[in-house]
Amino acid sequence: MTDKPILWWVRKDLRLTDNPVLTDIAETGRPVVPVFLIDEVFETYGAAPLWRFWLGAREFAERLEGIGSRLVFRRGAALDVLRALVEETGADTVRWGRAYDPDQVARDKAVKAGLTDDGVDAKSVAGHLLFEPWTAETGTGGFYKVYTPFWKSVRGRDVPEAGSAPKTLATPKNWPASDDPADWGLDRAMVRGAAVVEPHLHVGEAAAQARLATFIRDKVADYAEARDRVAEDGTSGLSENLAWGEIGPRSCWHAGRRAMEEGKAGAEIFLKELVWREFAYHLAWHTPRIVSGNWREEWDGFPWNEDARKAEVKAWKRGRTGMAFVDAGMREMYVTGRMHNRARMIVASYLTKHLMCHWKIGLSWFADCLVDWDPASNAMGWQWSAGSGPDATPYFRVFNPETQIEKFDPEGIYTGRWIAEGQDDPPKTARDYFAAIPESWAMAAEDAYPAPIVGAKEGRERALAAYETRDF
Repeated sequence: MTDKPILWWVRKDLRLTDNPVLTDIAETGRPVVPVFLIDEVFETYGAAPLWRFWLGAREFAERLEGIGSRLVFRRGAALDVLRALVEETGADTVRWGRAYDPDQVARDKAVKAGLTDDGVDAKSVAGHLLFEPWTAETGTGGFYKVYTPFWKSVRGRDVPEAGSAPKTLATPKNWPASDDPADWGLDRAMVRGAAVVEPHLHVGEAAAQARLATFIRDKVADYAEARDRVAEDGTSGLSENLAWGEIGPRSCWHAGRRAMEEGKAGAEIFLKELVWREFAYHLAWHTPRIVSGNWREEWDGFPWNEDARKAEVKAWKRGRTGMAFVDAGMREMYVTGRMHNRARMIVASYLTKHLMCHWKIGLSWFADCLVDWDPASNAMGWQWSAGSGPDATPYFRVFNPETQIEKFDPEGIYTGRWIAEGQDDPPKTARDYFAAIPESWAMAAEDAYPAPIVGAKEGRERALAAYETRDF
């Protein structure tokens, strides 16, 4: 057996447990050099995702130290950095967790080709998903374009149990130098928002596992109904941790399966949500255009506004549309880095239908503001709302933000939690919004709450009139 080290390129798999690439590496018994690098793909990430990614990596470095290893930090083009580390360490093997969105796939192909040409054994290992996207096929051999048949095709599959964490990792005789990531300034783009958002985060593997355990014990039974009641803490919250690989999908799947076998009513809905994430990557793999263009190409000529500088778009971004459900959702995102899923649907529908703005504007804003940002899920969610995507809400269905808030927040708890204007003594959550936003927005809790920039009825009629001119 060679004593040459293996380079483990750590990406969105910031965990020791249920980590197939780490299991494969650890079983060799060879020295392991884990390396976390901010490469050409991650450099394009928005302020909140990149900052949150770094927080996760910092926490993971401590986990590695707990088993006698360490995390080497580097920044630069992936192939260049990995080649340099191969030279510095004498490694002849590089492993990483497989990715499926087009930007990462393109980078990984170039890295694999370059390292292979150098004589390095370079391979990816599955672990980000429950099922590889190419393993789910329709009866005619194609990929799935509708969620329900996709769910039916995979729900009965055997999913390997989550692997345990290694107790130790063999270390190299000499560690390569590491950058000090504090010098990278990855929190700089967050400006003052970082201090507001950070207390709402659940960073790291231990926090993710505790979150899953609490959800299964206390919440999953009522999940089918509670997940839509926006004032309640009725969801798992695991999107933040799944996005950065702080918990594995297999761990979530088996926890949900056990809950279902125990008769907890909402468990199957939880499993369906996990598979909805799988479906997003299934589509990103087979139709990579979904992350950057209309999945349904007949929408390419639709007259959406694409100017993000318009006053209506600015009002939407700032939570000043005059529609309480929309504004509360946008402010929740600015304070916590996340947004309730029901609110995301209403926020997206209002932008793309009431305001007739291109979904790409919303996709880009979410990509800058969400700590649970995921390229495949974000793209599919926006196109679902806009009507241009697979499994989309019918394009002629326009969510009414007024009736939706009456249904899912009848006592006004959610809107009161996030909108300060008009309250004599607004809660800290609502006031924190003004501590997080750019000072240039010149907003204050004492401002008058605005009238709707586009009313519910007016916006619906405008959208339907535009749809009638298109041949769908």
